[in-house]
Amino acid sequence: MNLELDQDGHLLDYTIWNQEVAQQLANTLDLQLTPWHFEILHAVRQFYQQFGHSPATRPLIKFLTKSVSPDISNAVLQEQFKTGLVARHLSRLAGIPKPANCL
Repeated sequence: MNLELDQDGHLLDYTIWNQEVAQQLANTLDLQLTPWHFEILHAVRQFYQQFGHSPATRPLIKFLTKSVSPDISNAVLQEQFKTGLVARHLSRLAGIPKPANCL
């Protein structure tokens, strides 16, 4: 599938997102998504729909600890998603725009 992305690799149309699209985006990180990853990505999309913007790292982690698991931390997300740029890459994999505070 040929995805239309912005200059930062985010989907131009977040409504076309599905698990296949997410995996295609994750391939750029050499990451095989599991049901756990998809649970996180669905929660990231829920944040976007609920608050109208992509989350920064701290609010995202707070949201995930309440909505997915209290065991989630920045370190866990960095390890599981193979990135130090948690908010940016999770937003990208979830098909939503880049968080406003990301370079």
